[in-house]
Amino acid sequence: MTLVEWLPPQGVKIFLVLFLSFLIGLEREERKASDEHHVFGGVRTFPLIGLIGYSMAMLSGPDILPQALGLLAVAGFLWLSYWHKLLASPQAGITSEMSALTTYMVGALVSHEQFWIATSISVASIMLLELKAFLEGLAKRIGPEDILTFTKFLLLTAIILPILPDEQFTEYRLNPFKTWLVVVAVSAISYGSYVLLRLTKAQGGVILAAILGGAYSSTLTTVAMAKRASREERPHLYSGAILMASGVMYLRLAILLGLFNRELMLRLAPSFAVLAGIALCAGWLWSRRGDAESADLKRDYEPENPLALSAAFVFAGLFVALLVATHAVVVHLGEGGIYVLAAIMGVTDVDPFIMGLTQAAPSLTPLTLAASGILVAAASNNVVKGFYAYALAPRRTGAQSLGLLLGLALLGLAPMYFL
Repeated sequence: MTLVEWLPPQGVKIFLVLFLSFLIGLEREERKASDEHHVFGGVRTFPLIGLIGYSMAMLSGPDILPQALGLLAVAGFLWLSYWHKLLASPQAGITSEMSALTTYMVGALVSHEQFWIATSISVASIMLLELKAFLEGLAKRIGPEDILTFTKFLLLTAIILPILPDEQFTEYRLNPFKTWLVVVAVSAISYGSYVLLRLTKAQGGVILAAILGGAYSSTLTTVAMAKRASREERPHLYSGAILMASGVMYLRLAILLGLFNRELMLRLAPSFAVLAGIALCAGWLWSRRGDAESADLKRDYEPENPLALSAAFVFAGLFVALLVATHAVVVHLGEGGIYVLAAIMGVTDVDPFIMGLTQAAPSLTPLTLAASGILVAAASNNVVKGFYAYALAPRRTGAQSLGLLLGLALLGLAPMYFL
């Protein structure tokens, strides 16, 4: 017979309360040993508070009022402790007291057999307490503009998206929910790389900046790298980094295709993976030639906020317009029209066009034609980036970048023969 089977059900609950509250108290005990000021509680006080919460919940049953009164009573004693700390140090924190209130709630939750919630809250509390230095350092590195950016992301995803109708309208099968979902997905990938770029500012090297920038926008990264190269004689390093950014673009497109059109993703993902691998490996090897000493990139540019509401609405408008245009081109101009449209869109932002094809294939656009159009748009975009680098970077860096990106563009068209 195991110990759990031998103990009565209430005994198992009491043991769990003692274990979880002891862990919280142990963390506070360690803090007490390293803190010069008064710190509330430790390995004895916190288990006692957990037992009080458990007992009040067990005695009151479904009635919430006695449990709330018990919480108020514990809060009163905690206020006395905090007042005592304030007398000794006006800058005293209230973390220990809040941990004690959490411990009371853990005991009450165990009594109501909410074991998973009680354990999760305990683990989260201990992690928040232990990661104090890391979290405070992170808070100093996050500026008000970053908080506003994340708020905009929540606005795009949690407020606007759920209220849009998930229905198809017009002969073009326009779906407001899926349209905005595309905006959210593209913004999320750009936002993730944007955050990493911000967090690694002045810490990552040229190669790291190229990889993260490629996930954000390979075109903007190419322009930024070319401008930076004009002040440093490192043609191999910067041209190789520019090639790597375009390699990451293929991985980004594969992820977006997988989110919105599985058939297209299955057709293009192997080719995209090979193209990304070639570009990343070739770019890295090229950057190691001659001037391959990697130095920290002192970024003199800031990536544009990908979650500006105006940009989101513009993207949604472009997405709908290109979805309609793609259908019109297929009906009136045929296959050649799609290729021309793809090549033109490569000059600007390929995301709306490619995302439009994910919704148009195979209902409005044949699957093979959509896959070929995506390859042409990506190749066209690589050619344009090559000329951007040639125009903005020093002669050697620009020429190397143009040659490498033209080669990647030609390789990017090769999968069309296997579709």
